[in-house]
Amino acid sequence: MSGQPVVGIVMGSDSDFNVMAEAANTLENFGIAFEVKVSSAHRTLAGTLAWVKEFEKAKGKVIIAGAGMAAHLPGVIAAATTLPVIGVPISSGALQGLDALYAIVQMPPGVPVATVGIGGARNAALLAVQILAVADPDLRASLQAYRENMAAEVEAKDQALAERLKA
Repeated sequence: MSGQPVVGIVMGSDSDFNVMAEAANTLENFGIAFEVKVSSAHRTLAGTLAWVKEFEKAKGKVIIAGAGMAAHLPGVIAAATTLPVIGVPISSGALQGLDALYAIVQMPPGVPVATVGIGGARNAALLAVQILAVADPDLRASLQAYRENMAAEVEAKDQALAERLKA
């Protein structure tokens, strides 16, 4: 994606990319410039905080942070910036992402992290698109067209099912 990234996609491990790729693909489909980074709240804290400051300085607008298990990455990032942070709980470990969901959604008052469902990277990207669309009428129109297309797909599937059941 060309242009200065306005969305940062950060994940605690490269193994999380199989989930977070949905965010990248969705942003790409909307023509939104983004960057992808692997950074750990625990193992590379200084680097994580430095990246957040660099991203802010470069005029980044929204951060999507995916993490599993203790899932501190979205909260650490939110504590270091006033940019909107969207947390994506990653299914891993014994609790299959429930621990990550709780860790991300239960932020203390004053440090919010928007949270999507476990593995919900596509919804995280769509939320980022909605945030950016507030100040971008063209992007808002693209988002409306996306929603209309989804509705048309459901209607087509309904009609196809009805036809199949008649046969």
